[in-house]
Amino acid sequence: MLIYQSPNGYCYNSDSIFLIWFISRFSPKGRILDVGCGVGVIGLVLSREFNLTPSIVDIQPHMIQYARHNYAIHDIEVEVYEGDFVKMEFECKYDVIVSNPPFYCDGALKSKEPTLSLARYASAMPFEELCYRVHHTLTPQGRFYLCYDAKQIGHIICILEKYHLRVEEIEFVHSKIAKESKLVLLSCRHNGKSSTKIAPPFVVFDSDGEYSDDAKRAFRFASLHSIKGER
Repeated sequence: MLIYQSPNGYCYNSDSIFLIWFISRFSPKGRILDVGCGVGVIGLVLSREFNLTPSIVDIQPHMIQYARHNYAIHDIEVEVYEGDFVKMEFECKYDVIVSNPPFYCDGALKSKEPTLSLARYASAMPFEELCYRVHHTLTPQGRFYLCYDAKQIGHIICILEKYHLRVEEIEFVHSKIAKESKLVLLSCRHNGKSSTKIAPPFVVFDSDGEYSDDAKRAFRFASLHSIKGER
């Protein structure tokens, strides 16, 4: 699947691909909203593979332009919203919301490029405000899938619970088996009651520094080829 990306702005990375692979095990269906969609890669791949009616939202106009183009070249119809998700209200409810939100702490050294700062730093989309809006945008039993900074797991679970987003499955991503996790993948059920399942760790590289079998499967599933340039 061909994906056009900006030569200067934020580009999708392996976090999005691992999130796509994680979500695929749940076979999502219905209406899906990709929040902070960037160039549209998460919602686009999931819509290619599953019976989904996609919508996308991003605060950055040039990202929306790339996402529109990427959906168009693959003949997938999409509803597009341009603006700040946490301040928006939607006429319809969604069965699935997905997001790879910005999660770098404010204390981290910020890029001087404004588009990169918006895509990377949590101040651009505070997690509690994100969860509040997800709570009001999901169907009563809808699902919320996301990835986030693993070091903040206690904080984010508390906020998710506050907004009735029960974490039903967690998977920690490790660059190598002996390394601490820096990324966590979460499956949440709106108004869910189930206990939380902790999945086996997802390890990106094996002991030889090669991609693990899990990582290879994730990349094959996404099957992406990106081009950086003007549309």
